[in-house]
Amino acid sequence: MLSYPSAMTVSTRALTTVTDLLRRHRTQRGTRWRKLTAGRQALLVVAYLRKGETYTDLAGGFGIGTSTVYRYLREAIALLAATAPTLAQAIEIAARKAFVILDGTLLRIDRVGMTGGRDRPYYSGKHKCHGVNVQVIADPAGRVVWISPTLPGARHDMGAAREHGIIDALDAAGVTAIADTAYQGGGPAVRVPQRRRRVDPDTGRYRPLSRSQKEVNTAHARQRGPGERVNAELKNWRILRKIRSCPTRAADLVAAVQTLMIAST
Repeated sequence: MLSYPSAMTVSTRALTTVTDLLRRHRTQRGTRWRKLTAGRQALLVVAYLRKGETYTDLAGGFGIGTSTVYRYLREAIALLAATAPTLAQAIEIAARKAFVILDGTLLRIDRVGMTGGRDRPYYSGKHKCHGVNVQVIADPAGRVVWISPTLPGARHDMGAAREHGIIDALDAAGVTAIADTAYQGGGPAVRVPQRRRRVDPDTGRYRPLSRSQKEVNTAHARQRGPGERVNAELKNWRILRKIRSCPTRAADLVAAVQTLMIAST
């Protein structure tokens, strides 16, 4: 098997975060010896999450077996996922911001049961593919505040936000959230763009927005821009571009990546 040097655009703080978690975990368990040190195991985990490397490629590069790669990854991802902030902790941070950006995104998956209609909850009619829905809260500077657990991809953004308790939590804390029209009806805490006016009974067409309404929408879109950057950064972790594991494990992958994204800021 051939190997070659490579590089990753990942903060050193992210690698240090994984290494520290693994060292503490090994100390608590009283682990005497392992094939890889905590630092090397952390590098393996970051390479898997950032570059989406397969178990076989990682096993060849690190000189271990594929079953060992599987155990190392499961262990580290569980530790990272357990470290991810809760919604309550995220709202405490959001309360110190002028506002936050709320947006949903779809993460594609390929390991979905197709028999008996089991895939239907995961099929997004908007994106024409199977995936899972995650809700992302970002601050005005484009830094991640919180990423929700996964829900089936057919779930509407507004329904997903309500199911996670995001809308109620924002309203109770008095935090203003900037969102797109998918969150129409989110109450006073959620600000959405101006929608087209009702149909003109004389012409049968939608009445155009006024000039001032268009200006408001333009300013609103500028405020939502940093949230789009967070979604893009989330998908820079290639393991999330097309999740190859079972949908039930997708939540741990997202939570692990969230921990590393926060550690990098």
